[in-house]
Amino acid sequence: MSEVLKLTEAEAQRDGRFSRLELIEWWDQPRLASARVVVIGAGALGNELLKNLALLGVGNVFVADLDRIENSNLSRSVLYRAADCGRRKAEVAAERTREIYPEMKTQPFHGNVVYDLGLGIYRWADVILGGLDNREARVAINRAAARAGRVWIDGAIERLDGIARVFDPALGPCYECTMSDVDWKMLEARRSCALLTRDEMEQGKVPTTPTTASVVAGIQIQEAIKLLHGLPTLSGQGFVFDGLHHQSYTVTYSRLADCPSHDPDDPVVALPWKTTDTKVAALLERVRADLGADAVIEVNNDLLSGLECSHCRVTEPLLASLGKVTEAQGRCPQCGEHRTPQVYHTINGSETFLDRTLSEIGVPLWDVVPGRRGVKQIFYEFAADASTVLGSLTPR
Repeated sequence: MSEVLKLTEAEAQRDGRFSRLELIEWWDQPRLASARVVVIGAGALGNELLKNLALLGVGNVFVADLDRIENSNLSRSVLYRAADCGRRKAEVAAERTREIYPEMKTQPFHGNVVYDLGLGIYRWADVILGGLDNREARVAINRAAARAGRVWIDGAIERLDGIARVFDPALGPCYECTMSDVDWKMLEARRSCALLTRDEMEQGKVPTTPTTASVVAGIQIQEAIKLLHGLPTLSGQGFVFDGLHHQSYTVTYSRLADCPSHDPDDPVVALPWKTTDTKVAALLERVRADLGADAVIEVNNDLLSGLECSHCRVTEPLLASLGKVTEAQGRCPQCGEHRTPQVYHTINGSETFLDRTLSEIGVPLWDVVPGRRGVKQIFYEFAADASTVLGSLTPR
């Protein structure tokens, strides 16, 4: 008959959930428990990132993705099951991550991070992890991280190869510093036909394997852990993995002198306002009270005032973020031709929509909106939106 073994308190501590990790002399499990991490992308890389964060006991994770689970995801994503097909990736990933580590708080976000995710979540984060497959989203994350003054760790995989890169725009090169002229031309080509090809872009397929995802995400998480512990990281460098020949090496990037994506927002004024309640006129009034009578509001994304059909010579008023407009909406209902979006980036008080709320014109929740007069700027954070975006991550 087997005996029931009673562990002493010391033995129980040695056999605790994170006891093997805590054998590392510099390991700080309470620091990880309080850490705030944003994971953008819940595909093959995102699944591995989230799995590792849960295993390591990271306490607060916000996961963003715009897609739903497909059957092809099941061969590369450890968190998904066949019964999940059709469900939102971010929601399922958040659920399954909590199953691994029930004490982890997770909050899903279903939407396009380029247009739908405000800058507040970047300011909340200790570190941002990217598991994406397109340049447009990476540029958006890079600029948001720079404005928030946060480090972000990018991962990319294709076939058996991959790369993990650490970007700290305050100290060194950023993602945009690594982009070539060809990269920029490809990005501009995508942007120039945004209404025509968005559906195709969002359905883009990249050949990947779960093994490469494990390697690259492992490096990303290892760098995040080092960052959270105040240890040196691969800042300004990339870890390149050649899976076909099992070779790896690091590359060092240079900061471009004329790169615009390095300055954090300063000063930031946290307003107890919501984008869903605040009228454009009210924000403009506040901006001008702070900066002067001729100050303007600057918006972070391409916002639409209308769609113009050059063939029919008809303009349909439409207030929205460019990212919310579908290809079908972009076609003229009269002749079927593609219409030209009328885009604006500043608000000077002459607009016809001053009585609309910021949300109604396309500003996302918990955004940080600049006001400008000449070279002087003030950044306004819509802090009252935070609890809506953070959900279960909201401090109690």
